[in-house]
Amino acid sequence: MTADLLAAAFATEPGMTWLCGSRKAPWFAATIRLPGVRTITEPGAAALVTGPGTPGTLAQLAWTGRVLLGCGPRAVRRTLTYLAATEALKPAGASTLEFIGVRPESRGHGVARRIIDGIAGPVFLTTADPTNVALYHRLGFAVTAELPVGPLTVTAMLRRG
Repeated sequence: MTADLLAAAFATEPGMTWLCGSRKAPWFAATIRLPGVRTITEPGAAALVTGPGTPGTLAQLAWTGRVLLGCGPRAVRRTLTYLAATEALKPAGASTLEFIGVRPESRGHGVARRIIDGIAGPVFLTTADPTNVALYHRLGFAVTAELPVGPLTVTAMLRRG
């Protein structure tokens, strides 16, 4: 299941840990169900990509209910705080690499590169893990902004299409 794979890949990632603590699988399961979320998988890896725009009000309410039930109110509050801080950084017309996760045993085999290379056009992402910035640089992304969100330092990056 994609949600379990992403939860395992993000087990110690600072942003996801701040957002939802140990309840990552239900958070990812709710997010995967949002309209407009495209799931890309390779053996041992998965990514969630969204196109330009945001989900409608009903979809956002359904997501909120699922996360509230699966993760609690703090996860909803923190996610909305993160989105409010970062949404304006997304360039018009860019897809967003919301998440890409690779199981530890699959790392170092080019799986993430294959997934990212398959996303057409400009791609935007944010990361709260400073160790990811160099990795994304190697994959063609450039830093566009850094900002604090709660206790996190979030780096916004863009790969031009």
